[in-house]
Amino acid sequence: MVTVAIVSPGHMGAGLGGALRAGGARVVATTAGRSERTRRLAAGLELLPGLDEMVTVADVVLSVTPPAQALAVAHSIAAAARRTGAAPIVADLNAVAPQTMARIAEAYAGLPVVDGSVSGPPPSARPGARIYLSGPQAQAVAGLPWDGQVTPVVLGDELGPASALKMCTAGIYKGMTALITQAMRTAGRHGVLEQVLADLARNGLDDTAGVVSAATKAHRFVDEMREIAVTQQEAGLTPALFEALAVVYADIAGTGLAAGAPESADRQLAPEEIVRRLSR
Repeated sequence: MVTVAIVSPGHMGAGLGGALRAGGARVVATTAGRSERTRRLAAGLELLPGLDEMVTVADVVLSVTPPAQALAVAHSIAAAARRTGAAPIVADLNAVAPQTMARIAEAYAGLPVVDGSVSGPPPSARPGARIYLSGPQAQAVAGLPWDGQVTPVVLGDELGPASALKMCTAGIYKGMTALITQAMRTAGRHGVLEQVLADLARNGLDDTAGVVSAATKAHRFVDEMREIAVTQQEAGLTPALFEALAVVYADIAGTGLAAGAPESADRQLAPEEIVRRLSR
């Protein structure tokens, strides 16, 4: 039986862990020092005292953290591996720029590293997410027992492509949600919210449920937008667009709509209530 360690078992991490557990893997995690919410999300996983115990038993470690924490977590996992003499495959599934992924790989010097990214919601919310993987050990992670809840896609043997893909697709998905959010806020101010949403609906762009869900994760999206800006600048493009979207998400994170957790977000809120909660 393959053993997979999840660092950390939040909304996405616990969802991926649940899929692997359903597929027959032993899935371990730790909630030491974590919130009550994380302990609740990780309830179905095998919990160990700490990181050292996890890397000691793991064949594969999946790092699933907010972008701003990805590098620090890489150093922590690498340190635990050095202390214990363990050498698991480490798949970094975080929303970071290829340049950041290169620094993460340096932190894991001596360990087999896979560049990865997730597109879609946690399997616990809706099965069907894709995990993009690249690097020499990508096939090993793709071959984990995902129970049909996740589709792995291998992009090649080099580190970087999986992160680059995420930076492109997340720019569209989360950028569009930010635009819809700002349009709703502006429309509410001018008394044309119903008409604006009706017009957007003609092109399938009236995703008010997505606005609600994104607001609860806006604080994480700030750093993700910054990572996308870095990626675009490295490609010779202006970083200004996504630097501005980072500001937008930082503003959304300070509103009432951002309160609560993604898994408990009320996606049935009326548009008028969404706009009210987005006001400061």
